[in-house]
Amino acid sequence: MSLSRPVQVVAVTGGKGGVGKSNLSVNISIALAEMQRRVVLLDADLGLANCDVLLGIKSTRNLADVLSGACDLRDVLVDGPGGIKVVPASSGVQQMTQLNAQQHAALINAFSSLDQQLDVLVIDTAAGISDTVVSFVTASHEVVVVVCDEPSSITDAYALIKLLSTEYHQTRFRVVANMTRTLTEGQNLFNKLQMVCDRFLDVTLQYIGQIPFDENVRKAVQKQTPLLTYAPRSRAAQAIRSIAQKVVEWPLPSGPRGHLEFFVERLLHSTQMRV
Repeated sequence: MSLSRPVQVVAVTGGKGGVGKSNLSVNISIALAEMQRRVVLLDADLGLANCDVLLGIKSTRNLADVLSGACDLRDVLVDGPGGIKVVPASSGVQQMTQLNAQQHAALINAFSSLDQQLDVLVIDTAAGISDTVVSFVTASHEVVVVVCDEPSSITDAYALIKLLSTEYHQTRFRVVANMTRTLTEGQNLFNKLQMVCDRFLDVTLQYIGQIPFDENVRKAVQKQTPLLTYAPRSRAAQAIRSIAQKVVEWPLPSGPRGHLEFFVERLLHSTQMRV
């Protein structure tokens, strides 16, 4: 069954762990829902899931149950704050991080059950450049790379972009600077990443904004409450809403490439390429 309108599939990634991509994924999903978008948030960190923790929700089933055949993907959808739907992953289940090609395909094909109407699928990827990360990122229409002011963050973001561009022909990346201390820090971080990419890679980077360091972020995590719910008028929350506004302004995919079925097909193709 084809969806009546294109679905925006946005992968949030970063290469390095600890840059705040899960927080961005959670809160940008809520911000998009505030703009009347129907949003599904997929926790694609198959071994160390934490979106459910950040959202303060509990789930009895997760992606491990989908893989085992105990249920289909619609059965694991959980209602989240602001009207978003959440697909929780498993946490502390090592075999979920070591899926073979057949298991990847089974998980990917499970998405065909998401035939409900939705506007945006936000994917919170795992850290690093594992096969699973690459599968989800290369299948997405938009790739948001999160960086922060640490040398390893820029290095790891570049390594991820290099892999995706040279091996999988990904050419466009959106960049967010997180936990910035000044107005110029984010732009400077982007400039560093763009300089090395321009020198060695044939890619296009677009800077879509920065999220200032905000103590409310830490407090929200401790309360297991999304920042946009805990401190909706905070500086960081306002910055996330500004980024979400840019997301809705991105052109929607057209033709068959715009439907969720194509996302499934690209995931499956990406998996088969590595068999």
